[in-house]
Amino acid sequence: MKSPRTRASRPLAESRSPMFARTPDADPWGTLDPSGEGLSVHNFLTTWMSLVSNGLRRTLTTSYVDPVGLTVSEWRLLSLIAHAGSVPFPELVLESTSDKALVSRTLKLLESRGLVDLEAEGRPPRRTVVCHITPQGAALHAQVIPLARRQQTAMLLTLTVEERRVLRRALQKLHQACLAMEQGDGNGKDAIYD
Repeated sequence: MKSPRTRASRPLAESRSPMFARTPDADPWGTLDPSGEGLSVHNFLTTWMSLVSNGLRRTLTTSYVDPVGLTVSEWRLLSLIAHAGSVPFPELVLESTSDKALVSRTLKLLESRGLVDLEAEGRPPRRTVVCHITPQGAALHAQVIPLARRQQTAMLLTLTVEERRVLRRALQKLHQACLAMEQGDGNGKDAIYD
């Protein structure tokens, strides 16, 4: 099993990635004006979030889900359900940050493997599906979660304590700004500039 690189090792992506080749050493986010003039697509926040997210998925998550025959989507849902014990479908869709169709397909696969039970509750038209972890699903989760925690922690430890604190605060602030924009609270400026 590969472990994440330490801070002292040379970042391989810098020598191969076109993003790094097109990004000068200057701080492209330090001198932003509200119009975004001069901000290249290679320095868009969404580009960097996607780059990091995909890299983490490839290097961390697959290292502990592949050996047990799960996909990343299956692990995400299984771990959310295992944490809660049971979760209504609409809540699971929100928590997973996935679309309804993907969650529905993934749940059917997990159910077919005996890892979750899907139970319709309530009366029409308010009937909803509640997802329950099975003993087999709980056992698989208990097998994988220690490795997942170690892998996630190892990656976080490539950052200093202060970098971890700043990253968490920045991610929370960006998340709040996204929620404000989704809820129609203007353009999210209040959340962004707090």
